[in-house]
Formats: sequence, C-alpha cells, structure tokens
Amino acid sequence: MRKNIVAGNWKMNKTLQEGVALATELKSAVKNPKCDVIIGTPFIHLATVAELLKDTPIAVAAENCADHASGAYTGEVSAAMVKSTGAQYVIIGHSERRAYYGETYAMLKEKVQLALANSLRPIFCVGEVKEEREAGRQNDVVKAQLEGSLFSLSADDFGRIVIAYEPVWAIGTGLTATPEQAQEMHAYIRSLIAARYGAQVAADCTILYGGSCNAKNAASLFANPDIDGGLIGGASLKAEDFCAIIDAF
Repeated sequence: MRKNIVAGNWKMNKTLQEGVALATELKSAVKNPKCDVIIGTPFIHLATVAELLKDTPIAVAAENCADHASGAYTGEVSAAMVKSTGAQYVIIGHSERRAYYGETYAMLKEKVQLALANSLRPIFCVGEVKEEREAGRQNDVVKAQLEGSLFSLSADDFGRIVIAYEPVWAIGTGLTATPEQAQEMHAYIRSLIAARYGAQVAADCTILYGGSCNAKNAASLFANPDIDGGLIGGASLKAEDFCAIIDAF
C-alpha cells in the first residue's frame, strides 16, 4: 500500500560518533510519526545505527549498494552486506552517483535486482538537470530513467520500489521546484507507472520529492495529491530540522 515517507540522506557527512549522536537524538524525538521515517546513512554507520534504532519507528537505509553480488571488487558493499546490518532500504540511482560515478541505466538495473533479491526496498531516484529542464526535456529524461532501470521488473517486484523525484537543479542550490512543478512531475511519473503496470500499482506507489525540501516548504509540497513525502538531504543532518519536516504530515 502507498505510504507517506520522510527519508533522510546524510550523504558523506557525520563521523560514526556524530552519526550515532544524531540517531540517538532522533530516537528520542520521533515517537508517533504520522508517516514512515527512514534515515540513509554512510556504510560505516549502518550496523551501529540499525541496532540503535531497532524496535523504533525509524527505519535505516544504505545510500548505495554494489552492482555485483560478491567477489573481487575492492571497496564495494553488496546488497547482501547491507541487509546483514539490519538496514531495510537502499537508495539507488541518486543524481550524485549518476553524475560523479558514471552509473548507467544497466548498472542501476542490476543494483535494483540485487537489492530486491536481498529483501531490501530500493528508493530509486530519477530527475533532470537544469539544462534538460530549460529545454523542456524533463519528461523524456525521467521516462528514460524509469524504462532503463525499472520497467522490466514484474508488477510484484515493482510494488516494492519507492520512487524519489529529484530535480537535480534544485539539490543543494537553494532552488526548489514549486509545489506545482513537483506535483506535475509526480503525476507524470504515476501516469507512466499506470501505463506500464496498471492503475492499482500506480496508485500504491510511493513517490517522494527530493530537492531542497525543508521545514518551510514541506507542508506545501506534501499537500499535493501525488507527493507522498520527501527524500531530504541537508535538512536531515539536524534532528530539529528533520523532525520539523516529519511534522509537516
């Protein structure tokens, strides 16, 4: 069933000790949220933070996983390893991974399949860069990203995916898509899912907005019918800011 979710993405921030301190603060603050709450932490935090947050309303996500099951891939972390820490989710296809590490549709398709095979729920990111938005190509870009990595899944497997729409031009820039722009793209994504998998699968799919979502704009974004929550970057690094976004529900 479709859920409202607020998910944090710490990115490459927080030492292990700082991350444990933040998770401890969130554990105390988040008691009866009106949405599902997830925090995405760096790999080195996962096992410690997952244990700390066991039996709380806060789930834990990895920020990435490898596109191989195991083997001689020094420095990589497999989906099975992520699962073994107690994490329940994994962020796949974030725009920073696509841009800085050259992640292709085929690689992301492999990551999604490995995550699902290891009972992890992917939070799959799609979105256009500034030049693509200015050229009016945002729909084509997002459609290609979905078709290239997700639309070969069965309906049952697709039903375990959370989509995060992140207009790349609004990440860390201080720019935010207007609620109208965000709703328009979320509705378009849901229409693509409906065309591929049917109306029920589309209605059940959680689609998050990720792009400079903060305490000030969260309520106006989340009020839209096709926006089911947020994937939060910078504002997830302080408990007070993150909790204010959770409270927008």
